[in-house]
Amino acid sequence: MARSSYIIIGAILLFGAYLYGVTALSPVEPVGRLGFVKLANPDMYPGHPQSKVLASYAAQRGSKCALVVHYAGSSNYRHYREGNVTIIELAYISSEYRTDIDWGEVIESFIFGVPDGKYRYRADGYEFDSLDEAMDYVESVARSKGQEGPMPMVFHGTVREGNVFINPGCGFPLYVQIAWRQYGRLGAYYYIVKGLLHPYLNNPYAAYELSHASDLQRLYNEGALDYTGYD
Repeated sequence: MARSSYIIIGAILLFGAYLYGVTALSPVEPVGRLGFVKLANPDMYPGHPQSKVLASYAAQRGSKCALVVHYAGSSNYRHYREGNVTIIELAYISSEYRTDIDWGEVIESFIFGVPDGKYRYRADGYEFDSLDEAMDYVESVARSKGQEGPMPMVFHGTVREGNVFINPGCGFPLYVQIAWRQYGRLGAYYYIVKGLLHPYLNNPYAAYELSHASDLQRLYNEGALDYTGYD
């Protein structure tokens, strides 16, 4: 085997050991994208298909909690129980509402990360000025529910309109920001790639969502998927 091959293998092993060590000390383990399109409104609540997928994944890993991150709308982003798992929600608040992709922002964030102070955050109706404050609150909720070790973290990933393959969807910038904060640049890059592939391999509704994406987007935007009577 060539010397360069040993160097590459050694670098991969060192990076794997780094991720393993950091994960053990981190409050979250980035998992990736939860879904592609909205299946029902409200987006996340007990019994919602995507909520069940997340709770099942967390339970399989022995986690009592899971974190799902969003782009903030009008919701309070309350935590709730799905079976034996507590689903904690956290959203970032942006001053500019948009459903398309700002590629300049994407490139800047990919190179430099998401800068501190860019967003505000909301969880359980509380709003926070910094990510540190928001994550302190999230971690306190998780501890109160008996969480030990890192909890799985997903970004909602749903896209209201447009191409669901190109647009990573709801919550992606916050997922990147938290992954970068916890794991550094290289760790964030790894979890971005892993996270974008995740639903293709682990979401049992992926084929349905992808094959009916445009119809589900239209129905959601027309209000036809609102059926629980609360937001």
